[in-house]
Amino acid sequence: MATRTQFPRLLQDGVRLLRCERSRNRNSKRFTHHIPQDPRFGLLFDIDGVLTRGRTPIPAAKEAFSKLVDSRGHFKLPVVFVTNAGNTLRQNKARQLSELLEVQVDPEQVVLSHSPLKMFRQFHDKHVLVSGQGPIIEIAKNLGFTKVTDVDTLRNRFPLLDMVDHKRRKHAPCAFEQYFPRIEAVVLFGEPVRWETHLQLILDVLLTDGRPCYLPKEVPDPHMPLLACNMDLMWMAEAPMPRFGHGMFLQCLESVYNKVTGSELKYTGLIGKPSDLTYHHAEHVVETQAQQLGLKQVRTIYAIGDNPEADIYGANLFNKYLQKKVSKARAKKAAQKALRQVELEGTVTAVVEQVGEDVPDVLGCEACESILVHTGVYRPNMEETQERNAYRANHNGHVHRDFKLDPELKKPAYEAEDVDVAIDMIFKIESAH
Repeated sequence: MATRTQFPRLLQDGVRLLRCERSRNRNSKRFTHHIPQDPRFGLLFDIDGVLTRGRTPIPAAKEAFSKLVDSRGHFKLPVVFVTNAGNTLRQNKARQLSELLEVQVDPEQVVLSHSPLKMFRQFHDKHVLVSGQGPIIEIAKNLGFTKVTDVDTLRNRFPLLDMVDHKRRKHAPCAFEQYFPRIEAVVLFGEPVRWETHLQLILDVLLTDGRPCYLPKEVPDPHMPLLACNMDLMWMAEAPMPRFGHGMFLQCLESVYNKVTGSELKYTGLIGKPSDLTYHHAEHVVETQAQQLGLKQVRTIYAIGDNPEADIYGANLFNKYLQKKVSKARAKKAAQKALRQVELEGTVTAVVEQVGEDVPDVLGCEACESILVHTGVYRPNMEETQERNAYRANHNGHVHRDFKLDPELKKPAYEAEDVDVAIDMIFKIESAH
C-alpha cells in the first residue's frame, strides 16, 4: 500500500496525466476513476471559485458531481459545502446549489460562515446589533438570537448618527431615543451595502457601550462583545479580478477604531474559514452524513478550495489539530498496551496515573487534506515579485491579523486544474489504500 509520503510525486504525475488527457480529449469522454467501495472519506467544497463564478457554474463542476451521485441523484459519500457566504439562509443556498449543479443538495449539507454561531448560546438572549445584507434578522433568529436589531433600524431610531450622505441626513432627533434598549453585543454577518453608515453606527455603539444617544465619559475598555463571520479579503465572482469581501470591511472597521481610540479592536469570536471552529462544525456534519449513508467511520476529509489564505490555510490548520489528536491517542494506546505487559506493581501504578482511561479503537477523522484548484482566486500564472512577497510576509497577506501567519499553512497538500480533476485525484488516492 502506498504511503502518504509517496503520494505527492505519484499525484503530481497523475495531475499532469489528467491535464494531458483533458487537453487531448476536450470533445470526448476522458477516462475517470470511480468512487472506491465502502468509502472512508468525505468531501468539503468551497463554492465561489470552485463550483461557481457568481451565479454561473464552472463547467467542470457538473462533471465532477455526476461522479458523486447514484442513478437516483443521491450522494454516495459525505459531501458538505463550506462557504464564507453569510448573507443568506442555508435552505436558500442549498436550493441555489441544486439548480446550478443539477443534483439534490439538502440544507444540512451547507455550512455557511455563520453556522457555528448556534454554539454561542451565551449571546442568544442578549440584545445584538447585526450588520450585513440580505435577511440577516431572520438568519440571526434561526441561529438562536432572540433580540435582534439591524443597522437600518438603528439608523431610523437615531437619525442624527448617519451624516455622510447629505441626501439622507435628518435634522430632527427621534423622541424615543432614550427608551431604546441598550445594545449588548455586535454580530457582523457579511459585507454591508452602505459601508460608511455601518462603520459609523457600529463605531458609535462600541464607543458608547451600546447607548448611542449618550456622550460617553470615556472609551469602554474592553468594548462590548464583537462577533464576526467571514474573513475573506477577496472573493471570485464573474469579474476578471477578485472582488472585496467581508474581510475588507473588517479591515476598515479595525483601522477606524484604532484611529479614533488608539486601541486595537478585539473580537470575541472570528467565525468562518480559516477558523478551525468552522472545520470542527463541518467535520460533525460529515460524520453525521456518513452514519445516515450507513458508511464506516470517516478517516480522511478532503477540502477543495481556490483561496490559499482561507480554504487552504483553514484546512491545514485543522489538519494540524487532527494530527496532534491522532498522535496523542496512539501514544496513549501504545502506553496502555505496554501497561498490560508490566508485572511490577510500583511500575504499574506509575504508568496507570500517566495513561488514564482507555483510548477507544476508533479515533474518528485522522486527516484533512487540502486541495487547491486554479479556477478562482488563485492563479498559478500570477507571478509575484520579491518585493511583493516580502510585503505580504510582513503584513499577513490576506490572512486576518488575529491569525498567526504561518506560510507553510498556505501550501496545499495537492493542486488540481479544476474540481473535476480534483475528484479524480481523490478517487485515485483512495483506491490506492
